[in-house]
Amino acid sequence: MSGKKKVGRGSMLVLVLLAVGFFFATYNFTTMLMHYKASSDGNPTADVYSTDPIVGMPRKAKFVGKSKGKFHVVVTATDAPYSQWQCRVMYYWYKKYRDAPGSDLGGYTRVLHSGKEDSLMKEIPTFVVDPLPDGLDRGYIVLNRPWAFVQWLEKATIEEEYILMGEPDHIFVNPLPNLAHGNYPAGFPFFYIKPADNEKIIRKYYPAEMGPITNVDPIGNSPAIITKSLLMKIAPTWMNVSLRMKNDKETDEAFGWVQEMYAYAVASALHGVKHILRKDFMLQPPWDTEIGKKFILHYTYGCDYNMKGELTYGKIGKWRFDKRSHLNGPPPRNLSLPPPGVPESVVRLVKMVNEASANIPGWDTL
Repeated sequence: MSGKKKVGRGSMLVLVLLAVGFFFATYNFTTMLMHYKASSDGNPTADVYSTDPIVGMPRKAKFVGKSKGKFHVVVTATDAPYSQWQCRVMYYWYKKYRDAPGSDLGGYTRVLHSGKEDSLMKEIPTFVVDPLPDGLDRGYIVLNRPWAFVQWLEKATIEEEYILMGEPDHIFVNPLPNLAHGNYPAGFPFFYIKPADNEKIIRKYYPAEMGPITNVDPIGNSPAIITKSLLMKIAPTWMNVSLRMKNDKETDEAFGWVQEMYAYAVASALHGVKHILRKDFMLQPPWDTEIGKKFILHYTYGCDYNMKGELTYGKIGKWRFDKRSHLNGPPPRNLSLPPPGVPESVVRLVKMVNEASANIPGWDTL
């Protein structure tokens, strides 16, 4: 499906007023990863991973039980080739797992926040929304994500009661059931989202009278499975908190490229929403080495290895797969497989990209 409506003047005025004083900040993500690599025996997610797949559950959620029913998969994206080829891979594997036993995948929508149709309209179900006005994201394109959700939720017809918020660089690797428990959404605990360590900043948006800092979950908006009604309440707050964070110098410098994730966590807390934290929701190569029973593979990190199969993170390897190597177009078909000794998760990633590219018509043309 496709759809597009113009942003109202009132909404535009609010955005302009909130955006006054924005400036660009660069977030040194590699430095942060290397810090955690050194402090976590090479696995930055070690501090949140234990034997139990549920690392956090609201007390009352235990009595609600798992939710039944399918969820709508939604991904925000741009019309840049870098975003397009990732969306094509994700949608390919969505279709492969949609009807698999144990899967609760429902409909699918790519929310395109470029403001106009692109070449994938007939290939992937797409809903077109407006981007932020020129210059307001100040180079932080992710700021368009909450604004895109606000528009989509307001204007689209969504049949499912639940929504899975995903990203273009997500690949389904196992059938994904509905992990929510009623009005308790399911989210993924990110090692670098640490509200308690950043309480001074978080309290600018979540004051002490609202409750303890532990009410702010260590999550972003994706992946998360949440009811449509709850997301409709959270999304406008998420957008406004994102804009406020970008407009605050201290917050912008401290949170950088993950401030929109913090904004979603804060917005959820402001609405009294706690997430069930599922470490099995997602794996992130090269740090997570096995697929196991996890559901989504997130290939946000570069995978660099020498020919002995040893990780060379922070240094370009003799063999590598990094999505950022393909900013201007899709990776070639039939990528070379990793050398012996490279973990299963990385091998599986490359094989899944290869299968998608081999079976998607017109892969080399966007």
